[in-house]
Amino acid sequence: MDTRNYIINDIQPFSITSEIKEVQLAFNQLTYTHIPVARDGTYLGCLSETDAHCFDGTKSIHEYAYAVEGFYVRDNTNWLDILEAFALHNSNIMPVLGKNNEYLGYYELGDILNLFNDTPFLNEAGGIIVVEKGIRDYSFSEICQIVESNDTKILGAFVSKMENEMVQVTIKIGHTGMNSIVQTFRRYNYEVVSSHDEDAFLEDLKERSDYLNKYLNM
Repeated sequence: MDTRNYIINDIQPFSITSEIKEVQLAFNQLTYTHIPVARDGTYLGCLSETDAHCFDGTKSIHEYAYAVEGFYVRDNTNWLDILEAFALHNSNIMPVLGKNNEYLGYYELGDILNLFNDTPFLNEAGGIIVVEKGIRDYSFSEICQIVESNDTKILGAFVSKMENEMVQVTIKIGHTGMNSIVQTFRRYNYEVVSSHDEDAFLEDLKERSDYLNKYLNM
């Protein structure tokens, strides 16, 4: 998946000598959380909108150089790593540098998210299962084996939560064999966090059976 076609270069970095009021004006006209900054054509980092509006507009960016955040990605960075960079820096703009550290432009968060929308994980028909297990006990190879042993293909899987020594894995699978897969996960001591209609139906049958047995034994 080539992300270089999504590089935008309609905004050139502000010079470190520019006045803050110029940056504030740019933020008023744009919807970006950050704006790139350079010194003599060399990219230095980004200044956030929040910081820019807190600073004295008559001063230069140089006087607030400590607030410039030096994040970027390369033009050959994998799209998943680009997404991670967006998340880590809480930004909707991501500067792109070439192999010689030259500023090439930037990515918009929406464009990169659209790449994710085009993956089979989202656009192929299937079902979602979310399972949970101890962080030292789960295994992606085991998860794949459980799904594939039920004659179903995995369309995607990722760790969606890690907390208190527990990990949650979200799995996208074909529609076939959903209930048998859920039951297999339980036999392997995975807690199934997601809810499933077939599973709820079986639970309802079990409750009714338990009630009937209790009634008959009265």
